[in-house]
Amino acid sequence: MQLNLKVQGATHCRFLRSIVRQLCDGDTSRPFQEMPGPRSLPVVGTLYKYLPVFGEYQFDRLHWNGAKKLAKYGAAVREEIVKGTSIVWLFDPNDIETLFRHGEGKHPQRLSHLALQHFRLTRPAIYNTGGLLPTNGPDWARLRTTFQRALSKPQSVQNYVPKSDEVANDFLRLIEKRATAAPAENFLNELSRVTLELIGLVTFDERMGGLSERSSPMCDKILEAAFTANSCILGTDNGLRLWQKFKTPLYKKLEQALLQLEKVAIEFVEKKAAGARDKADGQPLSLLEQYLASPDLDRKDVIGMMVDMLLGGADTTTYSSSFALYHLAVNPDKQLRLQEEARSLLPTPEVGVTTQILSGAAYTKAVLKESLRLNPVSVGVGRILQHDAVFSGFKVPKGTVIVTQNQVTCRQSRYFENPNEFLPERWIRGHALMQNVHPYLSLPFGHGPRACIAKRLAEQNIQILLLKIAREFHITWHGDGALDCKSLLINKPDKPLRLQFHKLKD
Repeated sequence: MQLNLKVQGATHCRFLRSIVRQLCDGDTSRPFQEMPGPRSLPVVGTLYKYLPVFGEYQFDRLHWNGAKKLAKYGAAVREEIVKGTSIVWLFDPNDIETLFRHGEGKHPQRLSHLALQHFRLTRPAIYNTGGLLPTNGPDWARLRTTFQRALSKPQSVQNYVPKSDEVANDFLRLIEKRATAAPAENFLNELSRVTLELIGLVTFDERMGGLSERSSPMCDKILEAAFTANSCILGTDNGLRLWQKFKTPLYKKLEQALLQLEKVAIEFVEKKAAGARDKADGQPLSLLEQYLASPDLDRKDVIGMMVDMLLGGADTTTYSSSFALYHLAVNPDKQLRLQEEARSLLPTPEVGVTTQILSGAAYTKAVLKESLRLNPVSVGVGRILQHDAVFSGFKVPKGTVIVTQNQVTCRQSRYFENPNEFLPERWIRGHALMQNVHPYLSLPFGHGPRACIAKRLAEQNIQILLLKIAREFHITWHGDGALDCKSLLINKPDKPLRLQFHKLKD
């Protein structure tokens, strides 16, 4: 999975040469106002282009929009979806590199989850801040530094492998009951439950009941609330933001979902804080226990983080896993290669996944990396530019909202041979199909200090699930045509995940 060091070195040298060339030749960049993009109208900006019937673009198909803008306007596009707020869409990996190397600043800022922040700041008895997702500046730095201690160290993440393997075993039994006799109506439901179970064990040290014969009411409520909230956040971020003045129907829907997640988080925090469960000596602490023991956090900070774990973790792992299983199902030769690796590393069903086994699962990692190239967590990364910068020859002022378009760029033939094909081998070092890939092309979990805080854990959990499933089952696709994604807060499959699992013989 690691990038070729020669590629990184060459990219770094290219970046330095571009700076030297600008210093020597003088500033030849064009004014920001000349950057091409959709026409902005008074009051409504370019919102008219997103109207359901007559609009050219769709809020829930950002990758389609991006491909159209790239073809029509070029590698850097300026747009005002909200009048007075310019957004620059970046498609060139060199521009994306410039953003992260020069434009992020000490405390990278973003303009998103604004309604989530509004909700939390109106409830000071429960929250100190808007949380990790919308907060900027020193408050964000304090939260990120403290919360990341339990999630950034490889050893800390590896401590969760035995628990994840335990959940994966239960999940295999659920697959046999629900998806072997006939294709699942929508296997996304089962994936949501195993994801929530993984989150519960790691975050709260609790089983959530999602894999039992009858799912628990709490599990159902969490999944419904997380999906509803994530579906509303993009809509409240875009448009006229009338919810800042009064509670719009969409904001009310978001509010009810957040209240449900908040209720669950508070219950778990109070239970742990009261010492409802004792830990045996040497047994790893859950994330919640580590956060409650931190002198740098108070109860309000912890509640916000627990809600974020439920809000972000549930859909991220679920949807990323679903796309990986789909790509394997429609590429049986790649699936066979994964099955061979899984059976080599796990010779019998009783063998559990360990950190050593994961370290040797090179093809499993390549499968996930290739799936995330084709179907990343989101269309790209959003930032507020902290310094003036030049993108594709245009001088963009500090304070501009920048959104990278990695999902679109990763499907361009100039960067990847056969870009729409699922080829895990392109990430296997030494393989004939391996490509020298620009390090700022595929950034499925973001990049830099504001990258997904649970990236390592999410990747580890998905790899465990892929290994265990591939060892026991052959997967076939029974959906209506190819699977694409809808752009919610997190990219979601755009149709039911009709997969069938066929038990393999030992």
